Amino acid sequence: MQPLLKGRPLRMAALDYGLFQVHANNRIIGICGFLIQTDQEENVLIDTGFPEKYAQDAQLATEEDDLGSFGRVLSITYQNMAPAQLALLGLSSSDIDLMIQSHTHIDHVGFMDGFPGVPILIAAAERALPRPLYWSGKQLMEWPDREYLRVTEDVDIGPGFTVFLVPGHAPGQLAFMVCLPETGPTLLTSDAISRAAEIDEKFAGSWNEDLAIKHGARLMQIATDQKAKVIFGHSPEQWPTLRKAPEWYS
Repeated sequence: MQPLLKGRPLRMAALDYGLFQVHANNRIIGICGFLIQTDQEENVLIDTGFPEKYAQDAQLATEEDDLGSFGRVLSITYQNMAPAQLALLGLSSSDIDLMIQSHTHIDHVGFMDGFPGVPILIAAAERALPRPLYWSGKQLMEWPDREYLRVTEDVDIGPGFTVFLVPGHAPGQLAFMVCLPETGPTLLTSDAISRAAEIDEKFAGSWNEDLAIKHGARLMQIATDQKAKVIFGHSPEQWPTLRKAPEWYS
């Protein structure tokens, strides 16, 4: 794959896609995405949160998707939809140059169809599925009509921006290293490591636990080697401390 970005990461914002309580341990997790801007004014959106129907009626949507067997929505409003989060940064859907889907579970893929004409970077293993994973075999969503850039191995998509293929949590799970001017190397594990405790828990419940253990260890070694700041996918302890839009990591 040829580099997709001309510029280096200049700043990054965490996007607040809402709060969810997982029945296991009753842990409260933030649903996050990220917006990375480069010094060439390119905008990269990582993940798109829950479907809009959860802002309309979370209880009805939960029943429709059988999500209640896993947990419950605490707070998902229209302000937590991707367009509203981007608006906090002074951006609109038309400003996005590249969308990345870390994987296709319901809390990451819900607004994937909301950015007409924007190419989608995704693992080939996810895109090969008849429909996005969504939740618990439901697979209610169709693939949007887009250009798909399929990842089959680790790849540098631009200077200072690496995409890691780390299957385990999902067949085509991706993680990211973004090198920011002041913050320095920043590892976005997504759900490859949802929280630090998952490492000790041996990634129980993953799509493939052995692969999750292998790639979780690989990511943490990369973080150690590069002295990177690590932002986990759904960490109850870390989420309240993250700077969220309209604030930036620079």
